[in-house]
Amino acid sequence: MVVIAEVKNGIGWIKLNRPKVLNSINLEVVEIITNVLEKWRNDDGVIFICLYGEGEKGFCAGGDMRKFYDLRNEDIVSYAEKFFSAEYQLDALIHQYSKPVVAYLNGIVMGGGVGLSIGATHRIVTEKTKWAMPEMNIGFFPDVGASYFLNQLPGHTGRYLALTAQVIKANDTIYVGAADYYMESSNWQTIQMKLLEKNWSYDSIQQELDEFIQSNCTTLQSISQLSIVQEDIDRHFKYGTIEEIVKSLQNEASEGNEWAAQAVNTLLSKSPTSLKVTLQQLINGKGLSLNECLQMEKKMAIHFMETADFYEGIRAVLVDKDHSPKWFPETLETVTDTDIERYFSLVNT
Repeated sequence: MVVIAEVKNGIGWIKLNRPKVLNSINLEVVEIITNVLEKWRNDDGVIFICLYGEGEKGFCAGGDMRKFYDLRNEDIVSYAEKFFSAEYQLDALIHQYSKPVVAYLNGIVMGGGVGLSIGATHRIVTEKTKWAMPEMNIGFFPDVGASYFLNQLPGHTGRYLALTAQVIKANDTIYVGAADYYMESSNWQTIQMKLLEKNWSYDSIQQELDEFIQSNCTTLQSISQLSIVQEDIDRHFKYGTIEEIVKSLQNEASEGNEWAAQAVNTLLSKSPTSLKVTLQQLINGKGLSLNECLQMEKKMAIHFMETADFYEGIRAVLVDKDHSPKWFPETLETVTDTDIERYFSLVNT
């Protein structure tokens, strides 16, 4: 079973069960979780949900993007339409779920894994957590509602994480508001036993869960690295074009700022098309509701099915694994405003 779903002690347990692929999600996984959550929503025997992944390496590494590469010469748009519709519907369902959702984010939490967990009410990270929106690495864009939730992060941190695909750890994840609690992964089995032993009350579940998780989690002593560079992020990533962001970083890098040098080198290694589309996506997403953002992202995702960089990125990262993508167009200057605008236009499917 790719997903194991069961009710024990009033808790709806949902375990992603594809550890060999870091619990990445495909259409089958999405449909199973959606059906289970729909069923449990009106079941008085289910007081809250607990969502986690099998194995020690990852909660969920995201969507199964290799599948898109394999179908690139077939009816890719119809598959994409089906997959993204189902995935985004599930993400919205979790955000708007009427019962508390506890997400245990041990190991890799990336892309679609962020989509599954960001809307949970109680998000727990560990010393093994590696959180990222890594779509820029494959010539895509941060989806699963990123236009909405990345805009909620402090200052321009959302832009920084989206455009650089930076991987962050537990303390940074809590700092930006993508997680709420920290605990050592070695405590997870004990916590599960305690969850199964406690008598939960339907009427006061929110307060009970808050108190239970707080009493079983610890406070991180280390300082968030993102908080240290927050002013730098805001200064450079405030601009409305990628060219301005790059220029700002380059100016500071030339004065010996290593963080700026690393950031600009990372940016310039990404697909120029993805960079420009993603920045526009986040600008457009400001002030929109989650559902409006998901509608916009679905249009974008379908347009990306016709973008060479998307398949080239998957080839470089997931197929040949040479990590040397050849982007086209190659430079920021050759990606025009008209090129960007088409990603936000209506899709003929």
